Amino acid sequence: MITAQNPSAPAATPGPSAADPLSAPMPRWANIRTLWFFVRPFRARLALGFLLGLGTTAAALAAPLVTKQILDSVGVPGDAVRPVVLLLGLVLLGAGFGFTQAVLLGNVAEDVVFSVRSVLVGRFFRGRVADLQFRPTGEVVTRVTSDTVLLREATSSALVNLVNEVIALIGALALMAILDLTLFLVTLACIAVVGVLAGRLMPRIGTAQRLAQEAVGRLGGILEGGARAVRTMKAARAEATEERRVLDEARESMRYGKRANRTEALAWTIASTGIQFGILVILSVGAWRIGAGWLEVSTLVAFLLYAFQLVEPVSSITMYVAELQAGSAAAARIRETEDITAEDTITGSDVPRGRTGAAALSFDGVTFTYPGARHPAIDDLTLSLPWRGRLAVVGPSGAGKTSLFSLILGFYRPESGTIRMNDTDYASLSLGSIRQRIAYVEQDTPLLAGSIRYNLAYRFPDASEDELWDALDAVRLRELVESFPAGLDEPVSPTSLSGGQRQRIGVARAIVRRPEVLLLDEATAQLDGLTEAAINGVVDRISADTLVVTIAHRLSTVVDADRIVVVDRGRVVGTGTHRELLVTSPLYAQLVEALRIGAA
Repeated sequence: MITAQNPSAPAATPGPSAADPLSAPMPRWANIRTLWFFVRPFRARLALGFLLGLGTTAAALAAPLVTKQILDSVGVPGDAVRPVVLLLGLVLLGAGFGFTQAVLLGNVAEDVVFSVRSVLVGRFFRGRVADLQFRPTGEVVTRVTSDTVLLREATSSALVNLVNEVIALIGALALMAILDLTLFLVTLACIAVVGVLAGRLMPRIGTAQRLAQEAVGRLGGILEGGARAVRTMKAARAEATEERRVLDEARESMRYGKRANRTEALAWTIASTGIQFGILVILSVGAWRIGAGWLEVSTLVAFLLYAFQLVEPVSSITMYVAELQAGSAAAARIRETEDITAEDTITGSDVPRGRTGAAALSFDGVTFTYPGARHPAIDDLTLSLPWRGRLAVVGPSGAGKTSLFSLILGFYRPESGTIRMNDTDYASLSLGSIRQRIAYVEQDTPLLAGSIRYNLAYRFPDASEDELWDALDAVRLRELVESFPAGLDEPVSPTSLSGGQRQRIGVARAIVRRPEVLLLDEATAQLDGLTEAAINGVVDRISADTLVVTIAHRLSTVVDADRIVVVDRGRVVGTGTHRELLVTSPLYAQLVEALRIGAA
């Protein structure tokens, strides 16, 4: 079973090193264990594929012996019929076994890919925010896509066929030993030389493959970041810079890929050429032994047929070992996701129904520090948030505003202190129950791939048509959505929706059903004045019976708030109305002056 390790530590993605990284040791057995972890659920079908491969191998190994019988029966009328029929049957039987094995292992390969992707997607979507925040999205994509394809080849066809080829090699050698011991010893010596030369190259293939995949992962991260910031990139005339960064990683991947390819080609060439050279030696020694009267011609022919059969196992073993090395490199990258701890959203009790406490949310001496940070983001914070009304949170950059939201949503747990919802300690509540009561609208409101309906009903998939249209009415988007050819089923795209419209859909998503707590991370930042007024009207209506907490930088948000909380360095340094704080809080007065959110 794959276990979590060091959940707070970010995954390292080392860049190119001046020293030759191919000399670094690979955690080979750990990677093989990872391969086996994904193979194990399909071991029954793999065993069947292995048996089918043995059938194919047995048919191939029997063919030279039957050929010897045909040659020995030359000149004897009728004696050749039976071995010819037997040889034809072996060919057909081997073909049938081979076809069935190919179909079976191909299906297993697809099942392996799906199972690995299921594990990875589950880790990335269900993992803790603390474990995911250091991982670039592009690297996540490469692990789910390209790494799993490499793992597929290693865990299905390469693994089974490698065993089959080894058995074919051993079987051929055993039969060759029965036919003629002298020629067998010559063959064994040739194979030993080939094995030593090719075997020394195998570890370098795996290391080069691993480094190539790491470069692809970094490439994906840079490419994804550039795609998200394409407007900023073009406005800054930085196309060449970003292109160079991506191509540098692509070039690095190409360099290691070519090195792996050259090494693999060299190993294959050594194997195939070595065996062919061995066949010439066998032929020479065999001819000499026939001339001396120590060997029959039919025996030499059968022996040579087995020798030719050795070319396939020896060269194939080299290829399959290289595939296993590539799969091990992919497994190493997949193993790096083991430190993602699945977030437990079920354990704990539900938030009590009704309003039993004096406050919807309360913080009592809460301290929280991000992993690796020197100073706490929230420092001994004590705060009580009422059941209803509009509350604005203001403060300089880095004051702890977003961290406060992260704690409310349960993305992180505090190091000390107590957070309560409805007078119940967060530690005893399930995260699912907490988040069911809270709606959250980010500043750069992300919309999910899919339709407008899918995005609106994201929190409550069972929401009715009327609930969706009412939410669109509230944010003044009904007319726009009705104008789309597919209405609510119109796909979300940057061309169909502006930034402000996307943000309004994010607000509508939050109010499809009224939450007990609505968190707005400056949700009106991209809206025009009229639409902002409409959103504020919706918030006013909701706040009559709901707590609305807004991270605020705008005049309208701050002035309209029933209460303002000023935070600095993770502490509450002032609370009150706009007018009160202008008098009692020097920091708030400075923010007002600097941000021009009101007149001092």
